[in-house]
Amino acid sequence: MFQITLLFLYIIAGTTCAASRLPRYAGQAGPLLAVAYLAGIGAFLWHAVRLVAEIVLPDGLHLSLANTVSFIGLQIALIALLGALEARLRGLAGGLLLLAAICATMTGLEPPPALQVPSTWQLQAHILVSLFAYGLLTVGCIVAVFALVQDRRLRAGRLSPVNNLFAPLETTERLLFGIAAAGFATLLLAILSGFLFVENLFAQHLVHKTALSLLALVLFGILIAGRHFAGWRGRAAVLLYLWGFVILCLAYFGSRFVLENILGRTWG
Repeated sequence: MFQITLLFLYIIAGTTCAASRLPRYAGQAGPLLAVAYLAGIGAFLWHAVRLVAEIVLPDGLHLSLANTVSFIGLQIALIALLGALEARLRGLAGGLLLLAAICATMTGLEPPPALQVPSTWQLQAHILVSLFAYGLLTVGCIVAVFALVQDRRLRAGRLSPVNNLFAPLETTERLLFGIAAAGFATLLLAILSGFLFVENLFAQHLVHKTALSLLALVLFGILIAGRHFAGWRGRAAVLLYLWGFVILCLAYFGSRFVLENILGRTWG
């Protein structure tokens, strides 16, 4: 199965990328990074080709929960490969690639329905923008957890070679707030496009998804404003990001799971 091959390619990419940051492999950092990029780029391209074939069908988009997770995993892999260009972020990039490996195994696990519901290009664009926002903010969640672990290790005074896998905490926080700003802008675009292209948004069973998405948008907006005007940082700011992400997950995955698996209704 191609999912198993993707899993191993991403694991190889993630472990070699992270290993290139460890002092014991300092002499082999160049070859390890080369292996990481060869395996990572190969996995990313194959993942993308197979996922497009699973999602883009003649009658519309097939975005099952499994394919949605895989789509987010593809974004995680792309950001990891770009982040690995910065040496201090290669430990984090290695962890992201391992998460992408897990997501990639979900590709195509759910067969498409026998009857596809036709949708306009505007609605398809709204769906894809929404998924892009969720994927971007998912990466931010991972970075936030990474920052919490890093902060805890620093407070405990734990000094070991493993610390080389962590970028400076300030660098991690800058990355987190950069992702939060980009995710906020994309989520805002997704919500606006929903109001424009989804008919009777609040009259449908989508009302819970919309309300939770708006609440998450407000929390991310408060976080970004606090960072810009008051210089927010540290544990409290990271936890606020995580609360916003939890609400966003409930908006999409929670609402969709209840609709499709419990109530037996469609997403549109």
